[in-house]
Amino acid sequence: MTTIALVFDFDDILAPDSTTQFLERNGVDAEAFWLEEFQDKVREGYDPTVAYLTLLLEKVGSDEPLGEIGVDDLETFGASLDENEMLYPGVSGLFADLDDIAADYEGIDVEYYVVSEGLESIIQGTELADNFDAVYGSRLDEDEDGVLSRVKRPISFTDKTRYLFEINKGIRPEEARRNPYRANKRIASEERRIPFENIVYVGDGITDVPCFSVVKERDGRVFGVIDSDRESPKQRAIRDIGSPRRTGNLSEPNYDVDGRLGSLLRLTVEGMCTEREIDKYEVL
Repeated sequence: MTTIALVFDFDDILAPDSTTQFLERNGVDAEAFWLEEFQDKVREGYDPTVAYLTLLLEKVGSDEPLGEIGVDDLETFGASLDENEMLYPGVSGLFADLDDIAADYEGIDVEYYVVSEGLESIIQGTELADNFDAVYGSRLDEDEDGVLSRVKRPISFTDKTRYLFEINKGIRPEEARRNPYRANKRIASEERRIPFENIVYVGDGITDVPCFSVVKERDGRVFGVIDSDRESPKQRAIRDIGSPRRTGNLSEPNYDVDGRLGSLLRLTVEGMCTEREIDKYEVL
C-alpha cells in the first residue's frame, strides 16, 4: 500500500484563527491580546507559543474573563466552529473528494494530519477531526478541579518539524506520548512509512517556514495559504515582531472544487496517484 499524506496547519489555514475566535467569543479583546500582551511577552524572551498559552492561562479562573474552563469547554467551542460556519469554504467536502480520487487507483491511500501551534482540544472538537488520522496541537492540562492550569505541550513553529518526522517514520501519537524520543529513532529512508515525496504540506508563510523547508528539500509538495481579506490579529502580531513570509505560492483559503487552492490540491493528489501508478509498471 502506498500512502499519500496531506498535512495541514489549522489556524488561518482550515479556519480563521481559532484562538482569536475563542477569545472574542468570551469577551476578550483579541487585538489587545495579540498586539500588546503577546508581543510584550515575546519581547521579554518568551517562546511565542509559550507566550500565548501563558496569557490564556492568566485569563482562566473564577474572577477572570474565561472563567473556570476545562478541556471539555475547549472541545465544545471547537464543535461550535462548524455550527457557526466558521471554517473556510469547501473544507468539509475536500477530504471526501480526495478519497474518491485515490479510490480510482489500486493500492493508494490518502491520510490527513494536522500539525498546529493552536489548541489541540479545539481542533479535536470540530467535525473535521473525524477526517484526521492524527492531530498534533498545543495542549493545556487541568488541575484537580478540572480547570485549565498549566501548559502540557507547546508546539512552536520549529517543533512542528518533529511531528513531520513522526508521520514520515510511522510513529503513532500514542507511541510518541509513551516515549517522546521515538522521533529520533534511526529508520532507513526506504523503510519509512510515508516518504517525504508522498507528503503535501499546507500552511502559511509566517509560522510554517521550517516545515516548508523540510518537505520541499525532500521532494514533497507545499502550498502556502493567505486570507488577503482578513489578516488575523495573531498573524499581524507575528509579522510585526519580524517573521518573514517566505513562500511565493500563496492561495486564498478556498477549498471548493472551483477555488484555486481546492483545485490545486485535487490536481496534485491526482498527479501523485498517476505517478505512483506509472512507477508500478516501470518496476514490472
